[in-house]
Amino acid sequence: MTDQSESTGRWAEVFGPRYATVTLILCLGVALLAFNVFLTSTALPTAVQELNGVALISWALTLFLVFAIMGGAGAALLKQLLGARVALLSAAAVFMAGSLVCAGASNMETVLIGRILQGLGEGVVAAICFALIPELFPSRLVPKVFGMQAVVWAVAAFGGPLGAGILTEFISWRAAFLVSVPLAIIFAAMVWRVVPNSKGAPQDNADFPGVRLLMVGSGIMLVALASLSLPLQAAGLLVGAMALLSGMVVLDRRARTRLMPPDAFWPGSVVGSGLWVVLLMPVAGAMSAVYLVLLLQQLWGYGPTLAGATAAVLSVAWSLSAIAVANVRRIETRRALIISGPMLLGVGLLAVLAGLLNDQVALVVAGQLSVGAGFGMANGYLSLTLMEAARSGERDRVSAMVPTTQSAGNAIGAALAGVAANLAGYAQAVSVTAIEQAIIPVFVLAASMAALGFVAAVRMTRLMGASPQSAAVTP
Repeated sequence: MTDQSESTGRWAEVFGPRYATVTLILCLGVALLAFNVFLTSTALPTAVQELNGVALISWALTLFLVFAIMGGAGAALLKQLLGARVALLSAAAVFMAGSLVCAGASNMETVLIGRILQGLGEGVVAAICFALIPELFPSRLVPKVFGMQAVVWAVAAFGGPLGAGILTEFISWRAAFLVSVPLAIIFAAMVWRVVPNSKGAPQDNADFPGVRLLMVGSGIMLVALASLSLPLQAAGLLVGAMALLSGMVVLDRRARTRLMPPDAFWPGSVVGSGLWVVLLMPVAGAMSAVYLVLLLQQLWGYGPTLAGATAAVLSVAWSLSAIAVANVRRIETRRALIISGPMLLGVGLLAVLAGLLNDQVALVVAGQLSVGAGFGMANGYLSLTLMEAARSGERDRVSAMVPTTQSAGNAIGAALAGVAANLAGYAQAVSVTAIEQAIIPVFVLAASMAALGFVAAVRMTRLMGASPQSAAVTP
């Protein structure tokens, strides 16, 4: 751990001659994902109508997410085998190919193929960019890099839907997919010039982790299917998903070529407890995000633009809070920020629910601000702590696990929200009262996930203060 005199840096240093190009590369990597998410979510409804593929619209997101998680899970191994530069260039090429396939599709099945390629490429790009942060920046600048990434997400949250709406309305939905292509080309050109192609230490008897990647993809697919199923079927699918994902973690620990650090999700280590926080916070946040825009339209008669703007308050709070805490020096304060993340998330979710039930717009907005602040204040220092706590030779795996685990959390949260809402009769609810009663379990379950994240965060910060031996317990 660096001492306090070296534990912070100036914003000017991030944009100075030494780091400006690297900062731009990492922001472009995030932009590929962020803008793709918001552009496609706006353009897809028009695409499926033109291609007569309304029944397949949910699979356009599901397949993208599943393959993004699979790509992220294998990213550390790709970086080790190919080197960061070649792995990023290859992933960017796959992502561009997927964007071109989507833009040129003549039927919905072709769009789904393109989305698979986009997800696979973007999963690798996001994970490797994350893993490069501790390699290319000193620890004092890492929180500021996360702050810049939060700004990219905020810009994408507002500019993505607006840009996609204009392109779709005045040109074509295909143009919204093509926007990603020049971004990917610029990203690839800068990677070629700047990113080193260092490889990890070669492993004897290395094997391709095909079975484990298949278990990850299948597990997340079952979670996604659960949100579309009847309650009893959904419960069975979720149990199957838990079995597959848990089995993959156990199998990976015994493998010669591992995808994850050996203490992943083991509560006796900083990394293990921290990854639970990384997983549970998106689970909780996604459960609210899935229904909030729709609820604002159903309960209060908001139009899509006003409902979307209300939901996007979260992104603004996330960005501003990430920037506000980027200069924190004291280790104790950083620990407090990590703990405050899931706490603010849980409080914000309950505030949003209270606002919806009592017709209080201000309370909903305040809740969204609290949720966004929870993510923004905790995310940077949570990630930095995981990177610093990684054992020698495990930093790539730990770093790549963070965005992959966040994606998995979003998928699991969306599925659990669907199961909770279906069990409560949300799909059949017609009156305002019935809708309000049906959404209570969704937000209560989301707040419960945030509470579990709080417990994991407390455990993690206590281990941070323990001796190195106790903070690195291996299962």
